[in-house]
Amino acid sequence: MIARLAGAVLMAGLATAGPSARQATFSARVEGVRIDVLVTDGGRPVPGLGPADFEVRDNGVLQTIDLVSLGDVPLGVMLALDASRSVNGEQLRNLRAAGRLLLDGLRADDRASLLTFDLAVALRAPFTSAFADVARALDETTASGDTALVDAALGAVLVADRDGGRNVVVIFSDGTDTASFMPADRVVQTAERSRVLVYGVAAPGVDDTGFLRALAAGTGGRLVELERAGDPGAAFRDILEEVRRRYLVTFTPTGVARGGWHRLDVRVNRRGARVHARSGYVSASQ
Repeated sequence: MIARLAGAVLMAGLATAGPSARQATFSARVEGVRIDVLVTDGGRPVPGLGPADFEVRDNGVLQTIDLVSLGDVPLGVMLALDASRSVNGEQLRNLRAAGRLLLDGLRADDRASLLTFDLAVALRAPFTSAFADVARALDETTASGDTALVDAALGAVLVADRDGGRNVVVIFSDGTDTASFMPADRVVQTAERSRVLVYGVAAPGVDDTGFLRALAAGTGGRLVELERAGDPGAAFRDILEEVRRRYLVTFTPTGVARGGWHRLDVRVNRRGARVHARSGYVSASQ
């Protein structure tokens, strides 16, 4: 059954993403803070890093890193796909094929979900390890209407964050938002305060990728801009492989006040390396 994520529901979800609801995302009470980090050099993930290779500052205060491990743990991957009228015919067939390729790359203990958007936002398959159900929902997807990209991003983040686990949202769009009512900056802010990692995939010719770029950067992901029309399957496959090569960096906050928004600064001691990590977290008050 397709769940329609109506505007009122999205607005309510954004309202509940206030301080009291967001405390559960990264609690600084006992268990510490875990950051999902990608380190690249020349565009390639850097392997073999340990705690001594990372530097983490919490609100400007240098922290002691407890643990660094490769993020090779079960994933929850949500495909959030543009199904507006411009995604039709061959492009829709290519998008379905790309989604199936990503599903084929998942492991038995992973989970997948499908959300599509045109004028409305629809959760077509909740998180499940029954990948055949997600593939079936993907094959049944049709294209029509305008593009509510910003609303869809909010819906995807809210659903993925409440599901729990290590969840990734892959958002594909072939155009600029034409139908959303949610403010883009508020949606980016909500995503930054979630536990969700967002990757954006923009089709060739997209004039304005600023929202997807900000959304990905704020959560520690990346924006992939396709250079030519065709099957985005390679991009989906590469994103999945990249996520499995990300590090999970854990620290227990010290020397900083509890409560509120904490700005994170994550660096590595490798010249030329680039770090992708979320911009901060919300700490529970004492």
